[in-house]
Amino acid sequence: MADKRDYYEVLGVSKTATDDEIKKAYRRLAKKYHPDANPDNKKEAEAKFKEVNEAYETLSDKQKRAAYDQFGHSGPQGFNGGGPGGYYSYSTSGFDGFDGFDIDLDDIVSSIFGGGRSRKSSRTSNGPVKGADLRHDIEITFEESYSGVRKQINIYRDEVCDICHGSGAKPGSKVDTCSMCGGTGQIRQVQTTLFGQMQTSRTCTACGGTGKIIRETCDNCRGKGKVRKQAKISVSIPAGIADGQTVILRNEGAPGQNGGAKGDLYIVVHIKHHPLYVRKDDHVLCDIPVTVTQATLGAELEIPMVDGTKEKFKIPEGTQTGTKFKIKQKGFNSINRNYRGDFIFTVIVQTPKKLTKEQRELFEKLAKTMNEQPPVRRKGIFG
Repeated sequence: MADKRDYYEVLGVSKTATDDEIKKAYRRLAKKYHPDANPDNKKEAEAKFKEVNEAYETLSDKQKRAAYDQFGHSGPQGFNGGGPGGYYSYSTSGFDGFDGFDIDLDDIVSSIFGGGRSRKSSRTSNGPVKGADLRHDIEITFEESYSGVRKQINIYRDEVCDICHGSGAKPGSKVDTCSMCGGTGQIRQVQTTLFGQMQTSRTCTACGGTGKIIRETCDNCRGKGKVRKQAKISVSIPAGIADGQTVILRNEGAPGQNGGAKGDLYIVVHIKHHPLYVRKDDHVLCDIPVTVTQATLGAELEIPMVDGTKEKFKIPEGTQTGTKFKIKQKGFNSINRNYRGDFIFTVIVQTPKKLTKEQRELFEKLAKTMNEQPPVRRKGIFG
């Protein structure tokens, strides 16, 4: 280990460099010395790249960096390299030829928690990936939520570039398999501990996890494989939808990667306030004003319904203000079950505020016939 260069010197940073400075230096040098970027001097570039990678593996880990700062390349006595209690790490696109006890850290996590990644998934990380789901909010009227409506919406989303068809490469240019990860998009790391050899995987920084090295990027999408576009989409809002409910349009979200399916579009519905109607569960509630004579004598009313029609309904004589009446199955359709709510209206008796002389006399006579004490007429200040 005596011939090894100082890791800080390899990355061109000071010993007090921050994690961000170390990461930036590594990315710059990894790009500079990547073998695929140096076809005329590939062997020397590969050696440089491995040296940079080894330095970064140590300095990017707090525990490894602390041990390196204290003991250098040799490590503390009795704990060198892969000896008992020590560790070493390296990267490889393959994994074979190791003796002794072999432990995969991802397998351990998976066996304990049931959520770790398997070796198979880490090796195929650049396989098809479903696109991201998108959200769009839409506002409709109370009547539209009652009857249902079809709306045209405009959204901005990423679309597969129609020039490079999602590859990110300029048409006709060469796309190589990344030599550092072997096209898997993952760099596998191995550590030797008291328990044996433990391995983990991380995204290959040389290719960004794609497994491909693009020589010339597409001018249209600048190598991203996607472009931002406005899309016009027709969406059917079902009758009975409630405020805050969501309509899901499958495969209308962001495009996937590596041939993966599109994500979904979640349309969240908001319903405007109505001056007359209120929704409660699947029922429609409203107040209906009536006159004193209608409430007293009974009357046949024309109730305005949500869909614009009018429903005739007879209230009995002597109806009191606040009395509720129900018109069955004239409420909202229930989306989740075979059911329709009711239309419930509350009678509000309106007392006349101004009466003519004749009307007042009639009310006074009525009060007398009902053994009610009529109000006392009081003379004004001037008699």
